[in-house]
Amino acid sequence: MTATPGSFGPAAFQLVLLRRMADFQPDLAEEARLRLGATLAEQREANRRWQAMVRSPRSRGALARYRSMLGPPESAERRRIGDLECEALLWPVPLWPGLRFEVLAAPDGAVWNEWLVRAPGAPGPVLTAAGDLRPWSATVDEVARAFPPARPMEGTAPTRWRLAFTASGRPLVAEFTYGLLQRVQPGETADRA
Repeated sequence: MTATPGSFGPAAFQLVLLRRMADFQPDLAEEARLRLGATLAEQREANRRWQAMVRSPRSRGALARYRSMLGPPESAERRRIGDLECEALLWPVPLWPGLRFEVLAAPDGAVWNEWLVRAPGAPGPVLTAAGDLRPWSATVDEVARAFPPARPMEGTAPTRWRLAFTASGRPLVAEFTYGLLQRVQPGETADRA
């Protein structure tokens, strides 16, 4: 991995994303880490530094942290969600060229949401049946739109989301890390987990 000592940029940030995704998809995360040219030690160090930044009592706000790590966003636009207005900022993620890392920020700079979304204009997956739901193939929004009415469920960690829905006549629960599909389980089994 090409990074200068003390820097924390897009490559290190992708290692942090992969660390959480490895909980569900260790083989895919390992392949992606190798594509980045990073060692396990570099991944552990990136995660350690990320956690230190997040937990530091002198930490900048989350939005400032993303801007300093990832540079200027590729795009920023005002967005209305219900009665609330926010700013949607998008950054490219080289591991997933068809996706962008999206941060939704309140007018005061507080971060409301941070996850991977489909890049504007990039073709999304064709999702018509349960078999189409492969790991890393779709985002939360894409699965919710493909299988209405999807019901959001509490995730098992701050960077995780779950959706309950029916596909191919079966109740299912999809699990996501940073907004990217990790796995799909039968609804009854996942609800008890």
